[in-house]
Amino acid sequence: MPEQGRESGANPISTQQRSLHRAGLTSASDTGMDRFARLVSRMLHVPVAFVSLVEEDRQLLPGLIGLPEPWAGRRTLPLSPSLCRRVVASGQPLIVSDTRADERFATHPAVADLGAVAYAGMPLTDADGLVLGSLCAIDHEPRSWGTDELSDLEDLAAACSAELCLRILSAQSRSAQRVLEAARAAAEHARRDAQRLEQEAQAGLDHAELLLTASEELAQTSGLEDVRRRLKDLFGGVGKPSYVGLLVAGKGDLCWVPDPDGARTVERELLALPADAAFLPSTQALRRRRPVFVADRAATVAHYGTQAADLFDRMGSTTMLCLPLWGSRALLGVLTICWDKRHQVGVTERATLTAASGYIAQAVERALYLEERISVARELQAAMLTDLPLTDHVEISARYQPAADDHMIGGDWYDAHHLPRASASDGETPGLMVTVGDITGHDMHAATIMGQVRSMLRQATLDHPPHSPATALTALDAACSVLPMETSGTLVHARLEPVDGSLDWTLTWSNAGHPPPLLRTPDGRVTQLLEHDILLHRSLGPFTRTEHRRALPPGSTLLLYTDGLVERRGHDMDAAVAQLIALLARHGHRPLDELLRRISDRLADPAPEDDVVLLAVRTPASDRPPRRRDGGSGTEAARFESRSGRSAT
Repeated sequence: MPEQGRESGANPISTQQRSLHRAGLTSASDTGMDRFARLVSRMLHVPVAFVSLVEEDRQLLPGLIGLPEPWAGRRTLPLSPSLCRRVVASGQPLIVSDTRADERFATHPAVADLGAVAYAGMPLTDADGLVLGSLCAIDHEPRSWGTDELSDLEDLAAACSAELCLRILSAQSRSAQRVLEAARAAAEHARRDAQRLEQEAQAGLDHAELLLTASEELAQTSGLEDVRRRLKDLFGGVGKPSYVGLLVAGKGDLCWVPDPDGARTVERELLALPADAAFLPSTQALRRRRPVFVADRAATVAHYGTQAADLFDRMGSTTMLCLPLWGSRALLGVLTICWDKRHQVGVTERATLTAASGYIAQAVERALYLEERISVARELQAAMLTDLPLTDHVEISARYQPAADDHMIGGDWYDAHHLPRASASDGETPGLMVTVGDITGHDMHAATIMGQVRSMLRQATLDHPPHSPATALTALDAACSVLPMETSGTLVHARLEPVDGSLDWTLTWSNAGHPPPLLRTPDGRVTQLLEHDILLHRSLGPFTRTEHRRALPPGSTLLLYTDGLVERRGHDMDAAVAQLIALLARHGHRPLDELLRRISDRLADPAPEDDVVLLAVRTPASDRPPRRRDGGSGTEAARFESRSGRSAT
């Protein structure tokens, strides 16, 4: 048999000792083991029998019969002279009829010390097959061991091994039970600790998630309404507040920013709070410039009175934390966080909420800045629109729709002005110059260039009688090629003048790369005026522009527009132009402001990426009665359309 423990790499003696320790057997007498020794003695008719268990330096004899002293009292034997050691080492039975005649044992100390002349030993094993010792039978005389005797000894050894296994398993079970009980106690303690740590960890995760979400969500906000909308779900994981309110500081007051998706009644009732009001924690936070915490209703009554407590009752709030919102330059407002049940705000939670209020303050500051820019942009856009001239002879109307991005200043523009009369006769009808253009860009620079180009074109027109559109554009080209202006864009410049002695008018125009104007005659036919030159660009240098002329029968309608009306990402521009022509043909007889509204509603994107300009001029119809110069105007005012679709004169 291979040496025990070699395959597993374990020390067999130490492994045996662990098993013996589990079995609870020592050098003391053991009733069960003594019984096995007596059974061996009785069944095999031998004077000496014992149960031998091997340790590292000795063998234990927990069961024995017939051994002389001092071995019987000590119940131990040295390991070196042990025949049992051979059984353990080989894992096989050892049967010797006469040790004195066997050269292996003739000089063995056990022969003399124990009187072991005849020896029979069977291995004792544990449940894993590890040999722990032997069950031995010894006779003082030579003896030929019979087959039945050895079979009985083997059966007894098997029963003894089973007893050892049961003791080991019992010891393991008791040990496991103790371990289990200890583990249960430790598990209960650990469960309580884990529950506490889980709550702390969850709170930490909620706090971290709040800050991460605040940094991500609020970084993309575009206005106060957007900021307010995102606040509803931002604080869901931290103490689960029942209400989060946003107040922005104004001139001497705090103004609620109502929830756009379902504001509470209190936000509607108290749209503005006096900044010096002492009966509310939010105004106190603004005045003191530090957080204000109200633990419960009793604290509210004690510090702010029953009026504030009643207000909080209507809000369903018990505990409140008011945090001032600091911008880069000033105090912007107050963040109000409420809980419907009493809530203890710890140091960590307060620090987290304060940090989150910093992100909210940044978003509020950015929103206020954008709103200010949008307001300025709208005012600038409205201010830069040309006031259409008053005339009793032609109808004129214009419409401007800015790009969807409100803080962008557009480069699209229109212009219209009278020409000087050729004589001093009051009855002479003056000519009219109209222009629609598109300067490249959507920023303040484009708006600045647009204003300069409009003024320069007016000057060039008036300085070059007889006010040729081509001459004026040529002069503009020459000026732009010399002046330090990054001029780039397209435009149509046209002159309308009456034909002496008739109701007809003449249209003369020059096109610098702009979408073709449309001309509708009274019979409903629409013509594209396709003739054009290259676009306006300072790098192209001075360019001699061409102009074109067409007679306009009474009641003709001229429509000028910018490319934002018909050019849209993902749409066919030719199809849009065809639709525009159809709309003009069908509705061109309507009042010009109604005509432009219909065209804008059908073609212009509700949120356009580019500005849209429409300008329409209609010559007098042949059946229209003459108008007195001090009578009705017949002039349509220009329209400015905001993103919301509302128009203002």
